[in-house]
Amino acid sequence: MLLNAVINVWVYEKAVDMRKSIDGLSIIVASNMQKNPTQEGEIFLFYNRALDKVKTLYWDKNGFCLWYKRLEKGRFNIPKEIKVISYDQLRWLIDGLDISKLKGNCKLSYNKFY
Repeated sequence: MLLNAVINVWVYEKAVDMRKSIDGLSIIVASNMQKNPTQEGEIFLFYNRALDKVKTLYWDKNGFCLWYKRLEKGRFNIPKEIKVISYDQLRWLIDGLDISKLKGNCKLSYNKFY
């Protein structure tokens, strides 16, 4: 499910025709990205040339989920050099933030307490 924070988000490196749906995008994942589109825990992010639309494709238990967002004003700040982003970075990107300039806090783990 999309709300799981332990996932990989794979960003496709080229602009995509937003008329593509599940079948067209899953073919891009399999052939161009060399990934399995039915791998749970992985989200595939696509954007258009104008950077005002994004689609995510992911597998949820027994079928594909396709999520689409169109900005009415502005553009998404999708860095071209990044191929994998975290779930937090995906949320920041969807919120309109420039993820190349942001860094979240590291996860902490303790095994000793006072």
